[in-house]
Amino acid sequence: MTTVIDKVPFRVAPMLATLVDKPFTRPNWIFEEKYDGVRMVAYKEGAKVTLISRNAIDRTARYPEIAAEIKKLKAKTLVLDGEVVVFDKKKVSRFALLQQSKGQPVYAVFDCLYADGKDLRREALSERRKELERVVKPSKAIILSAQLSSDGEKAFQIAARKGMEGIVAKNLASRYVERRSGDWLKVKVHQEAEFVIGGYTEPGGTRSYFGALLLGVYLDGKLHYVGKVGTGFDEKTLSELHKKFQKLPAGTQFEI
Repeated sequence: MTTVIDKVPFRVAPMLATLVDKPFTRPNWIFEEKYDGVRMVAYKEGAKVTLISRNAIDRTARYPEIAAEIKKLKAKTLVLDGEVVVFDKKKVSRFALLQQSKGQPVYAVFDCLYADGKDLRREALSERRKELERVVKPSKAIILSAQLSSDGEKAFQIAARKGMEGIVAKNLASRYVERRSGDWLKVKVHQEAEFVIGGYTEPGGTRSYFGALLLGVYLDGKLHYVGKVGTGFDEKTLSELHKKFQKLPAGTQFEI
């Protein structure tokens, strides 16, 4: 049974990093691997562990091995911030592997907001990292986030060479805030763009549901066709997207 002393007195919305165009180096900043997974805040309250996603959904049942490993940690109360990921053979996190349940989910932890009754959110990141390293012992389902280098340009080069999504730069003096912050900055190795899904083609050969997505972008207020994409979808994803398409009237836009 969870007692009052074993309760965490708050729930948090994750601190978010601001996207910047290029890597940099600054004194008193660290540069970590940017993981390609699902953001998750973990609460340990005595024997009870709860995993809450960025959009405030309880995902404890989805990742029982991670919850079980957090339960083993000695601290009676904890709030940990991190990313649930699945690594490929080269030890690079891949969201597609996590989405398709291909591989062992691992909790890559990068922050500690509460430990044994102490609220750490107003402490500097450097102190929170020390506490994180004290309370979390890496195991098969929990790791500490990888700090690539104290040099931002070098960290970015490492991320690019290994095929990582990018890097996250963090001010070691920063407090934890529940919003997007300039004290956490992210640089992506592969730049992204947003497209409108205008329709899809009929499936061909042995393909089911649909062939390719027809994409467009808005330029000067007008929608322009820019091409199509049909690779990278497994049978499950094809089915799920096709079901969504059937419910959407012409002119509706959505993200996948």
